[in-house]
Amino acid sequence: MCAPSTEAVHDDTRDLDRRSVAEIIEAIHAEDHKAWLGVGKVLAEVAAAADVLAGVLGRGGHWFNVGAGTSGRLGALDAAEIPPTFGVPPGRVQAVIAGGLPALSRAVEGAEDDAESGATALRERGLARGDAVVALSASGTTPFTLGCLEAARALGAHTIGITCDACSPLARAAAISIAPAVGPEVIAGSTRMKGGLAQKMILHLLSTTVMVRLGCVSGNLMTCVRPVSRKLRERGERIVMILAEVDRKGAASLLERTGGDIGRAVELASR
Repeated sequence: MCAPSTEAVHDDTRDLDRRSVAEIIEAIHAEDHKAWLGVGKVLAEVAAAADVLAGVLGRGGHWFNVGAGTSGRLGALDAAEIPPTFGVPPGRVQAVIAGGLPALSRAVEGAEDDAESGATALRERGLARGDAVVALSASGTTPFTLGCLEAARALGAHTIGITCDACSPLARAAAISIAPAVGPEVIAGSTRMKGGLAQKMILHLLSTTVMVRLGCVSGNLMTCVRPVSRKLRERGERIVMILAEVDRKGAASLLERTGGDIGRAVELASR
């Protein structure tokens, strides 16, 4: 039986408040490396989860990131980045955070303790059999997140848990458990640090891998990016220049003719 570590006191940083600025930064940086090492040991589980998520989206299903506090915000961040980066309709990958939209910018006290609100939020979003729920909680004990997971299981959705405690209720309940061991935090219990870093790493491993598998990338170029800003329009032009072997003016013309669709612009150039 392994002991939970997310609330443990780190023996090596008990004197943190007496260290210099440089020493504090060095200690945090050294501990952050342990998050990277921990994630490196659960890549097989990440790969299994990526296969499930690619299958869900490939069949027209939905992917929900759910969590509270830092975990919820990280899930929302990754979900929000997928549509503009990979051209996926916003509704296909969604985030549900305890406390709703206000919790994205400030703490909503007590929201994480309401298990039923998580289940209700997912049902209101239309969670169905064959969809996937990625449940995020560093401790693996957050009631809101566990409520989401239970609702997903009841409806026949795929369940993936991301936690820093392999013995937690979340790790035991999820069909696929991704539980990197990162150890105690520099500041005891502050899982926005290594715990959050590990979760962010896993999320971008999952989302990027899934989008590559779904054909949203050509080589290592984001050919499904939506050119909705000047920066992204310029990026789209550069991608068309590389793949279609045309100059910037030609790339701009092709994109104009295809309504900004990079893939179609490249196909048009080859005719």
